[in-house]
Amino acid sequence: MAVSLTDNDDDDDFSETHDINVTPFIDVILVLLIIFMVAAPLSTVDLPIDLPTSSAMPQKKPDKPTYVSIKPDLTLAIGENAVKRTELISSLDAMADMAKDKYVFLRADRAVPYGELMGVMEILRSGGYSRIKLVALEAPSAAAAPSPDAAKP
Repeated sequence: MAVSLTDNDDDDDFSETHDINVTPFIDVILVLLIIFMVAAPLSTVDLPIDLPTSSAMPQKKPDKPTYVSIKPDLTLAIGENAVKRTELISSLDAMADMAKDKYVFLRADRAVPYGELMGVMEILRSGGYSRIKLVALEAPSAAAAPSPDAAKP
């Protein structure tokens, strides 16, 4: 509350001025601005993500799918046969039932880095195999008991 100290002969009491004091409001706004400026960069921290299962509706598998697998030690395999990265495309081309327009089912272990998965996808794409499907485990149903891994943070 503010008062005016002017000479008024009409009244001996001090008259009140009805102005809002905005200084505390500005102080609060500046403190909030500083808090948000400090907190904003911290909210964009990357978190490790583990995606072992998928809740998508399973699609019908073809009669003879071609699986390309990336093992935890980053070696490749077509079906059950180990293959070098440099020979991946030539091995796929040599298969009798494989064509460039057929789907290649790509499986990768959880321990495989994302960059390695993308590298194999790039090898397949450069070899003309652009129809790639990623393979994941089906998510357990809601009625099923949770797995022991589900309790881990």
